[in-house]
Parts: sequence; C-alpha cells; structure tokens
Amino acid sequence: MITIDPKSIETAKLQGYLQSSVGPRPIAFASTMDAKGNPNLSPFSFFNVFSANPPILIFSPARRVRDNSIKHTLINAEATREVVINVVNYDMVQQTSLASTEYADGVNEFVKSGLTPIASDVVRPFRVKESPVQFECKVTQIIPLGTEGGAGNLVLCEVVRIHIDESVLDENGAIDQHKIDLVSRLGGNWYSRSNQGLFEVPKPLSTLGIGVDAIPNFIKESPIFDGNDLGILGNIEALPTKEEVSIFVKQNFAVKGVLSSDDAEKVHLEAKKYLDSNDVFSAWKVLLAERKK
Repeated sequence: MITIDPKSIETAKLQGYLQSSVGPRPIAFASTMDAKGNPNLSPFSFFNVFSANPPILIFSPARRVRDNSIKHTLINAEATREVVINVVNYDMVQQTSLASTEYADGVNEFVKSGLTPIASDVVRPFRVKESPVQFECKVTQIIPLGTEGGAGNLVLCEVVRIHIDESVLDENGAIDQHKIDLVSRLGGNWYSRSNQGLFEVPKPLSTLGIGVDAIPNFIKESPIFDGNDLGILGNIEALPTKEEVSIFVKQNFAVKGVLSSDDAEKVHLEAKKYLDSNDVFSAWKVLLAERKK
C-alpha cells in the first residue's frame, strides 16, 4: 500500500486519486444566467443532496488546476443567486459531456450541446427539457474552500420547485430507478450507468468542438441518430476535408456500395456503425460523402 501526503504531490495527480476513489458521483447539470441574461450550462460531479427540510443541494465549481481561473457557473451564481440543477440520465450523457467544453464567455452551451432550454417557474435560468428531473434553486450561500487551483466553492442551493418527467415514475408515483437510468462520474473517462454498469465517454476536446449547432440539418433530423450520437458528432475540432472524404470512399468498398444505393437511411446506419465503434471521423466521412452526392 502506498501512503501519500496530499501536500507532497501535484494537484492534478491528487485530483486524479480523489476522483478515481470517491465515486460514483452524481452529476449536477447546472444552468445559470449572467447578470445580462446570457445562459450558461455546465456539468459538475462534486454534487449531492444534503437536506430534505429544507431541501438543500450542494455542488462545487472548483478553480481550474492549470491556471487558477474560476468558471462561468460560479460567477453567475454569485451574481444572480439562482441556478437550475438538472439530473443526467444515459440518453443525454454525450450532450452533457459536450456542454463541459470550455467555450468562451457568451457562448450558449444549450446551442452547442443541442439541448433544449425551457422556462423555469420561479428562477430565471432555463431548465433542460431532456433532463428527467429539474430542480429550480435559490443560492443561499457560497463557501470558498481555498484560493489556489483545484480549490472548490460550495454552492448551497435551496430547492424551490421540482419538475419530474412522468415517464420515469412507477405505478405508485415514485421514481423508478430503472426508468430514470441515471449516470454518474468516476475517474478519467469512466462513467457508471445505474442499471447497467461502467462505460466510457471521451473527455471533450481541449480545443473547441464544433458543437451540435454546426451539424447539418439532414443529420440532426435523421431518425437514426439520437442525442448521444449528436453529442459525439459535435465533439470534433474540424470536419474531414473533401479530399479525405474522397480517399475514404475510394478505399472502402462497403461504404461505396451503401452510397450507391441512394438510400439515406442505409447511409446513416452505416455511419452509425462507425459511431458505435468510436470512429467519429469515419462516421463524418460517410455522412459528408452522402451530402456530396
């Protein structure tokens, strides 16, 4: 057994040990609004419920380890004292991950992730329509835990309204844990699906993904691709070039045959095979070859 003095190792390595040991951690998909009314959406896995009466949720936007900067969510929570915490299930996990991309101030993560903003009843931040449970909250207190990179900031939130999708309820009106299909965070790229087990979601690019908003409508409107597929397709820095698409098709007889069928559904199913095998670039080549036709 190794023994570690937390003060003796780099913060990034310490954070890795902590996040890989303490889990699975639920995800607070926090929707906030800045003082000018611009929305922001970001997930946090330092999160849990701490009281029922009053109903209190706490999440912690930590200072970035690399440069000690603070996140837009924290700035907004301090300015407006309001937040909506949306829970995350499997159907939206890829889009949630994409929303964690560090887009510039003023970029709307609802638009980039392809998720749907809907008005709240009591607070100003939007709810995420795709989330099965949404908590409208008033921020009662913010407790900074330090001033260096990696230090958390406890955001204490009192729940003032709860919205629950009826599709996740059982015959007695309670939340069915199989139907809600929650996901949680572990270390690295690992997540846990509450009713099935471990799976991986590649971390968003250190460079900026193009976002779901940059995906052509013929893909977004296809019945073959779900929200997770769109989240994966949006997490790419740049689309393949025409030359790359052309070379790919010439070298792949199966794809050439599918494209010659003039059947959009077959083409999309072929692209879906590549997505399911984590080959996003090839999936894009198939889809762009279809558009080229």
